[in-house]
Amino acid sequence: MAEQAQVTEEQARAVAEESRESGWDKPSFAKELFLGRFGLELIHPFPRPPDDEEKRSAEFLEKLKEFLGTVSGSVIERDARIPDEYIAGLAELGCFGMKIGSEYGGLNMSQVAYNRALMLASTVHPSLGALLSAHQSIGVPEPLKLAGSDEQKRKFLPRCAAGAISAFLLTEPDVGSDPARLGSTATPIDDGHAYELEGVKLWTTNGVVAELLVVMARVPKSDGHRGGISAFVVEADSPGITVERRNQFMGLRGIENGVTRMHRVRVPAENLIGREGDGLRIALTTLNVGRLALPAMVTGSSKWSLKIAREWSSERVQWGKQIGKHEAVARKIAFMAATTYALDAVVELTGQMADEGRNDIRIEAALAKLWCSEMACLIADDLMQIRGGRGYETAESLAARGERAAPVEQSLRDLRINRIFEGASEIMRLLIAREAVDAHLNAAGDLAKPDADLRQKAAAALDASGFYAKWLPKLVFGEGQRPRAYRDFGTLAAHLRFVERASRKLARNTFYGMARWQAKLEQKQGFLGRIVDIGAELFAMAAVCVRAEAQRAADPVVGKQAYELAEMFCQQATLRVDALFGALWTNTDSSDVQLTNDVLDGRYTWLEAGILDQSEGTGPWIADWEPAESAQTNLARRVLSPHAQGRL
Repeated sequence: MAEQAQVTEEQARAVAEESRESGWDKPSFAKELFLGRFGLELIHPFPRPPDDEEKRSAEFLEKLKEFLGTVSGSVIERDARIPDEYIAGLAELGCFGMKIGSEYGGLNMSQVAYNRALMLASTVHPSLGALLSAHQSIGVPEPLKLAGSDEQKRKFLPRCAAGAISAFLLTEPDVGSDPARLGSTATPIDDGHAYELEGVKLWTTNGVVAELLVVMARVPKSDGHRGGISAFVVEADSPGITVERRNQFMGLRGIENGVTRMHRVRVPAENLIGREGDGLRIALTTLNVGRLALPAMVTGSSKWSLKIAREWSSERVQWGKQIGKHEAVARKIAFMAATTYALDAVVELTGQMADEGRNDIRIEAALAKLWCSEMACLIADDLMQIRGGRGYETAESLAARGERAAPVEQSLRDLRINRIFEGASEIMRLLIAREAVDAHLNAAGDLAKPDADLRQKAAAALDASGFYAKWLPKLVFGEGQRPRAYRDFGTLAAHLRFVERASRKLARNTFYGMARWQAKLEQKQGFLGRIVDIGAELFAMAAVCVRAEAQRAADPVVGKQAYELAEMFCQQATLRVDALFGALWTNTDSSDVQLTNDVLDGRYTWLEAGILDQSEGTGPWIADWEPAESAQTNLARRVLSPHAQGRL
């Protein structure tokens, strides 16, 4: 097994900095928002796909909807497997090639259409969305689209489009969000004509049944080799690759996620994607657009939650009236409806921005992933509360009693992972914050470096003063203070004025934080997290206003209703933004850190008395876990299936 790389905090930070895109060749609405500039012209009028693309997408989605009507989510949940015939049906429709160009046998669909397809599939069972998105959003197709050679595209993309499932292998047992410690290695052999892979990968979504893998591994630096973390396309049936087990989870029970071991796996040099050392950059760039799949899927779940809540709250009567007529429940439904509209607006906006390519959407995509995953969980939790015991009871048990089998508890379980994978919410906030304060860090120079000496800091302070002398005065007054600004938006104009004012206030507070903590700002994760959360709410507010106006222009009836939803969302979001601003400077962050240090030092272990913790041992349940061999058996079953035989 490859040894884990031992790195310092500074080295880990350097790897992350080297891998991020540092340039801004295109405008970014969200970046400007964090800098106190409300660039409404970048998102208004609300972008929409061309008519011919809309027609083609609608025809495909109708076929997909018809097929999904024959798919049973309860079967996937019961068996914790996606049946082969379901996968074959998706492949026949071309679902595995939605984002692959037509020249390679794919459907060449837009991001907007792809999002809608994932939303549709996920409402049948989210494991279907995970299968398709892991294959296309982060699996072989997207990295090859971004950095693959023409030969690689011709060799692998037609297979992917036809249904050869792919997976992305980055995470390791001891490496999650800190890739600098990556232990898997790719050692050059055969005079540089091949690499030999060694290592273990964890949580390999699709990895149990994949035919093609994207593997991240470290190439040793040597004469003739640039070295560094690199990306490779690897055949999953290569000698030396072993799927050791199929993991089981709280939710997404149909997901094919496992542990993959690589021992002396030979990979031809032509399977290197890009150059040596470009692996993390390729992975991060892939995720810039790849992250948009997740907001689409959770938005589908939120739409379903709203539907179930509406129907149940209309038919369920307590104390002489429908439960939805009681204010305690009505508040939840209002939140669900308004927020679901906002989720839909954010997904449509970011998807169309990705298709147009006019803007750099790395921050927008990250904000969409973070905000949508958090809000969808709140919506699902409200639905469970509204459904009460019937929400907590499984769909199977409800059906056995003759009641509507609404899988509310399953929805809550399935959604929870979205705040963790493709970047946990805490990591997403730090990633977004790093981009949001980029201008400040560039202006501050050595002021933002922990190891800078006093002379360097003094020189940096002089340079920074020039930047802030020009920038700060622009944050004093803006369109948000003009009573008639944005008047074309009718009643929503007041909310756009609030967004503009709050954007400048956000920038000022970021500056205050930079001035107060300088190099220590990156350690103030509570402060930075709130800065990001404010930006996310402002981004969502702008999205709903612009979308509602576009809907009003297209259809006055629908537009009136959209305005009502947008109005309610903006009122709710404004309260959240005001609370977050207040918490920037009035909070318990320092006390929380001190108390946590005491807890970690064992100061309060007496508080843990009176319990049993069987996780400290092997546990009596260990014999019931799925043995490693079953994962291999499952892979063999897939290979022998009629679907696979048609491609071999």
